[in-house]
Order: sequence, then C-alpha cells, then structure tokens
Amino acid sequence: MLRRRLPRSTFGRHALLVLLGALAVVLVLETTSPFRNSQFATLSYYAIAAAGLTVLTGLNGQISLGHGALMAVGAYTTGLLLGSDGGPPLVVVMVAAAAVTAVVGVVVGAAASRLHGPYLAGATLAFAIAVPGLAIYFDGVLGGEQGMQIDSPQAPGWFGDAIYFLSANEMSSAKYLAYVGWAAVLVVLLLLANLAASRVGRVWRAVRDDEVAAELAGIRPGPVRVLAFTVSAACAGLAGSVLGIVVRLAAPSGFTIVLSLGLLTAVVVGGLGSLPGALLGGALLVFLPPAVTNLGTAAGLDSVAAAQLAPFVYGVVLVLVVLLAPTGVAGIVRRLWHSMGRFGTGNSTRRSR
Repeated sequence: MLRRRLPRSTFGRHALLVLLGALAVVLVLETTSPFRNSQFATLSYYAIAAAGLTVLTGLNGQISLGHGALMAVGAYTTGLLLGSDGGPPLVVVMVAAAAVTAVVGVVVGAAASRLHGPYLAGATLAFAIAVPGLAIYFDGVLGGEQGMQIDSPQAPGWFGDAIYFLSANEMSSAKYLAYVGWAAVLVVLLLLANLAASRVGRVWRAVRDDEVAAELAGIRPGPVRVLAFTVSAACAGLAGSVLGIVVRLAAPSGFTIVLSLGLLTAVVVGGLGSLPGALLGGALLVFLPPAVTNLGTAAGLDSVAAAQLAPFVYGVVLVLVVLLAPTGVAGIVRRLWHSMGRFGTGNSTRRSR
C-alpha cells in the first residue's frame, strides 16, 4: 500500500525522502539544547565527508586515506573567501570550496587511477600527510600552525523570522550553523543517491566488482575511477567548508591522518556503499566518544583516562562490526526490516487462510 503511493521516478522518491528528512531536521533542532545543536552541526560535516567516501570506497572500491586533507582544502578555501572584505554569499563560498577541492581531486585521482589496494591507500596517505604542511610553509597566507580564523556567518533576518514563526524559538548561532550543515547534507544525499542509481553508479559498481569484465564491456576503468574520486573530493571539500564555519578555524592540527582514518572507519561501521550508513557512521564518530567518556568518569576514572577510553571502545565496535556484521550497521537494520516484512506477510497469509 505504501509503495503504491510513492513517486514512480527515482528522483521523486529520493526528493520525498529528503523532504521528510528536512522536516525531521527542523523538529530535532527546535527541540534540543544549544549543545546538541552544536553536536548536530559537527555531525553534518562528518556525514557529508562520509557520504562522499562511501561513493569512492563502497561503490567504486577505492581506498582513500587522504580525505582529511581534501577537507582541509575546502576549509582553507572558505577561510580565504570569507576573510576578505565584502566576501561572496555563503552558498557561493561553499560551492567554490567544493569546486576547488574537486579540481584537486581530479589531479590526485588521475595520479592514483592506476593504483590499487594498499598502493592507492599509501599514495593518499602521503597526500594526507603533505597537505597540512603546506599551511605551515605558507604561514603568511594560511596562518601557519596557529591556523586561519574564519568568520562565522550570521543568520539572515528572514530565516530567523521564519523559524520563529514555525517554532516560537529564537535563532542562535549554533542552531543556524546546524541548519546550514544539514541543508548541505540533504542536498549531497539527494545528488549522490540519484547518481548511485543512474548509469554512472552502475558503471562504478561494475569496475569495483570485476575490472576485467568491465573492460570487456567497453568501460575504461581509469576515467571511471577519476570521476568517482572527483565526486568524493567535492563532497570532502564541502564538508571542510562546513567544518570551517562551524569550528571558526582552519588549522593543520584539525586535518591529521586521524581524521581520514576516522572517516574510513565511519564508512565501514555504517556500511560500505550505503548512504544511510554514512549518516550512522558519522553519528558514532560524534556521539559515541562523549558518551563513553561520561561513562568512564561515572565509573571513577579521571578525565584523561576516561577520554582515552573512547578510542578504545570505538576500535572494539569496529572489530565487532567487521567480524559479526560485514555489511555494517545499515546491513543489520536492512536485515531486520526484511525480517519484519516477512513476518508481517506470513501473519497476513495465515489470517487469509
């Protein structure tokens, strides 16, 4: 019954889901505290970067350890554009950050298109280590080790009035940044979902599953890999732009290899090739460490020991997911949903008899 009422076109179904997601975002942000608003703003840029990495790793089979560096490109581009007097509108700045990072992605993707497996991971790892050092070398422009301060945008008057009309709540800075981040998340998910369902997505999967068979079918793996890397890099640049305006700083210490490893871990835990899984993996990155830290403090550990407990628990979760649920959290949810559907179908069949 529900499927009959859904739009028949792929884009229509995805647009409907995005509209429902937008309503959920408004509901959540208007009923949570400023601290939770800031956490959801943080989750937004993790989700964007993880969604882009899902396309690269889950759909095309390329392993990247350099997405933290690509986020740095987006963040520094945002800082340079917003730092000037009379800078362009925020939407233009975010699109420009994604475009500049996409150009970098073309260069890196073309250089790495002939590499596979650990060789590709090693090449992107070298890129992740080298890029933050450029900020230190060009310290006069990029701020060096101290980083570049980024002016946080203020909410337009009409937007604050609209939110007040809907919820009777005042607009705060943290809430506005969360709205900006999640608007970007929804747009990225809509575009990537339609791209994954198109011919381009099928070609990516063909190259991932069997490169030789894809070549026999007339597909050139090199350009396909470069395109996937470019799309993923654009998402990382947009995520870096959101990170810059949320954190108000672009510094080398924020884009270390730890960030790249965290994004890859989020994709694996959430579910390779699953865009909802990218959201779940990003949520684990944001909400699991403080929850574990609070539990450690409540158990009698000091603040340092409790903070060190969080990465350990995240590693345990990663190992358990890889061993017990290779398809990630999204795969577990999918199997439960199908099991409930079969259970419901079985009950209805018995009642009809």
